[in-house]
Amino acid sequence: MDILYNSTRSTGDPVKASEAILRGLSEDGGLFVPDRIPALDKSLEELADMTYGQVAYEVMKLYLTDFTEQELKECIAKAYDDKFDTEEIAPMVQAGGAWYLELFHGATIAFKDMALSILPHLLTTSARKNHVKNEIVILTATSGDTGKAALAGFADVEGTRIVVFYPKDGVSKIQEKQMITQKGKNTYVVGIHGNFDDAQTGVKQIFGDKELAAYMDEKGFQFSSANSINIGRLVPQIVYYVYAYVKLLKEEQIKNGEKINVVVPTGNFGNILAAFYAKEMGLPIDKLICASNENKVLFDFFRTGTYDRNREFMLTSSPSMDILISSNLERLIYRICGNDWRKNKEFMDALGEKGSYAITEKMRAQLADFYGNYADEKETAETIHELYEHTGYVIDPHTAVAACVYEKYKKETGDEKPAVIVSTASPYKFTRSVMDAIDHKYDAMEDFELVDLLSERSKVKVPRAIEEIRTAPVLHDHICEKNRMKETVMEFLGI
Repeated sequence: MDILYNSTRSTGDPVKASEAILRGLSEDGGLFVPDRIPALDKSLEELADMTYGQVAYEVMKLYLTDFTEQELKECIAKAYDDKFDTEEIAPMVQAGGAWYLELFHGATIAFKDMALSILPHLLTTSARKNHVKNEIVILTATSGDTGKAALAGFADVEGTRIVVFYPKDGVSKIQEKQMITQKGKNTYVVGIHGNFDDAQTGVKQIFGDKELAAYMDEKGFQFSSANSINIGRLVPQIVYYVYAYVKLLKEEQIKNGEKINVVVPTGNFGNILAAFYAKEMGLPIDKLICASNENKVLFDFFRTGTYDRNREFMLTSSPSMDILISSNLERLIYRICGNDWRKNKEFMDALGEKGSYAITEKMRAQLADFYGNYADEKETAETIHELYEHTGYVIDPHTAVAACVYEKYKKETGDEKPAVIVSTASPYKFTRSVMDAIDHKYDAMEDFELVDLLSERSKVKVPRAIEEIRTAPVLHDHICEKNRMKETVMEFLGI
C-alpha cells in the first residue's frame, strides 16, 4: 500500500512521495509527513549482509512508494559512489567507550552529503514522473554545511538552479570558502546580514508567497527546497541509523535485538528525527539523546515542555547547531499531538507570533524516549582535548558536543548500553577550533597551516574537499540584507 504525505498544518489532499519532494514545503507552510511509519520488511540479519547502498534501497523503498525499483536504485547508485572517500560510505570508529558513526566522508566532509548526494536525483526523477516542464529553483538557507552539500549536489544538474543564503558572520572560514568557491553555472551563493534563523525565515516567507509562485510559474520556474524540511532529505537520513545497527550486529559487537542508544548533535532536528523514525520502524534503539550547544533551546524544551526562542543567539564553535528555530521539531509535535493539524498549527502560530509555545502533559509523556542536554564552549573544547589525549582520535566541535552530552547522560542514568555517537563533520572543517582545543599554542597559525598540522597530529590524510579549496578563486561575493532575499532571488533568475 502506498505511503502518502500530509501537511502538518492543514487537511489538504495527501500527495505522493515524488510530489512532496518536488514541493519541499506545503503551500500552507506545513511540512510533509508520511501518513504512517512503515515497518522494516527485511530482518536485521538480512540487512547486516548488505552494502550501504543496498540498505538504503531497503529503507527508502518503504517511504518512496511511487518510485519504481529501477528509479530508486539508479538514484542510489548515482549518489553513493566514488565521491565518498571510503568504500563503506559511513564507517564506524570505536573510541572512548562509544562508537562514532562517521558521516563526513562525502564531497563536502559533513553529514549533509549523506542526503544531499541523492536529493538532486530524487528531485529530477520526481520532476520527470510528474511531467514538470518548469526549471526547478532550489532555495536553501544554511548554517554552514547544508549549503555547500546542496551546491555540490545540484551544480550543473540540468533543469535546476540553486540559491543558497548563509549568515555572513555565522559560519567557519573553511565553510565559507567551500561555498563561495563553488563552480557551476546554475549556482548562486549569498551572505546575509543576519543569523541562520533570519535566513531560514526569509526562505520560508519566499516559499509561502503565492503571488510570487504564480509569477514564477508564468516565467517557467518553480521553487523547491534542499533543507531538511524536504522529505527527500529526511528519508535518506533514516538509512544510516539502520546501517549503523546492522554493522554492529555483523561485527558481533551487539546481539540481534539488543537495544542501543543514539547520540545526535542537534540543530534543526532533522537528524534526530530520522533516528526517531528508524526506532518507530522497529530498529532496536532505546534512548534518543539530543545534544545541544549553548543555543540550548531543545534542551530547555525537553526539560520543561516549553519551546522558547526568545533568548540571546550565541555564535559558537559548532555553527551548524547555532539555531533557535528547529524546523523539523514540527514533525514530532504534529505526531505527539495525535496528527492533529489544527493543534499543531496553533503551536506554530504561537512560535511565529510570540516566539514560544508550551505542549501539554499528555504530549510530554510521549517524549520519554528522548533525553536532552547541552555542552558549553569550554566543555566542547575539553572533550576534543581529552578524547585526543586518551585515544588519538580527533573529532570536530559538533561531534564533541554529542560526546560531552553522552558522558553527562551516563553519569545521570548509569546506562551503559552500547552507544552510537553521530559524527556529523570532519575535524578538517573546523581546524582552528579543533587545534585550539588540542593546544592553544597554534592560535597564530593560518587556517591551512593548521590543516597540515592536524593531518600530522591525527595521522589522517587531508580530505580532497579541503585540498580543492586551498587555492580556489572566489566565485560568489554577493551580500544582501535579510529583508532583500526575495529581490536577490529575482535578480539571479533575471525576472
